Amino acid sequence: MAGHSKWAKVKRLKGALDVKKGKIFAKIGREITIAAKIGGGDPHMNPRLRMGILKARGANMPVENVERAIKKGTGGGEASTFDDLTYEVYGPHGVAMIVEISTDNRNRTAAEIRMILSRNGGALATAGSVTRLFQRKGQMIIQRAAAGEDKLMEVALDSGAEDFKAEEEGYEIITDQAHFEKVHKAIEATGIKCDVAEVTSIPIITVPLADPAAVAAVTKLIDALEDNDDVKDVYTNSEFSE
Repeated sequence: MAGHSKWAKVKRLKGALDVKKGKIFAKIGREITIAAKIGGGDPHMNPRLRMGILKARGANMPVENVERAIKKGTGGGEASTFDDLTYEVYGPHGVAMIVEISTDNRNRTAAEIRMILSRNGGALATAGSVTRLFQRKGQMIIQRAAAGEDKLMEVALDSGAEDFKAEEEGYEIITDQAHFEKVHKAIEATGIKCDVAEVTSIPIITVPLADPAAVAAVTKLIDALEDNDDVKDVYTNSEFSE
């Protein structure tokens, strides 16, 4: 999930309970398998696979799990055909959401997503009404203890980053999609590791939520969507802490 709290996202990935962590690993493993099936098992030649491996690393997913997922994708034999879909959604309190999906059964997934929305105060939006509220950008998140601010900012901006933000918890680096890999490689060449490194959908304008009931309602919908096996990511323009 992106948009509502980048630091909550890091904490959730790093500190998930075993049951939740298993779900996260299964989703990432599935994405890696699909990526390897479509574009081959070499991450240097397969951008989607590279992104999947970065996500696995951010979640502390064991290397053997990643290797197993790649082998599954490149192993041949009959394989399901997966379609990538994007659902545009309005949730409670006017919050906008982009729901990214990979599915081998469009009808099943459509029915499941509609049920989740109807039970949790969400509704499908008109095509384009939500995506216009977001921009596709490269994003790197680094905890404060992992790097010195001046050095990191210099490396990031010199290698082509658009923006550098220093916050209490750590640092956020934003790049154009085309410059993401160059900036990421420059940062990691210094020995600094990113907790999150991905091309993501970042909201242009956020919707602040201060009322606990509003936060609970939006969180409930996001959790229900993320619990669906076909959902890869949920991006939202809500702004609150966890």
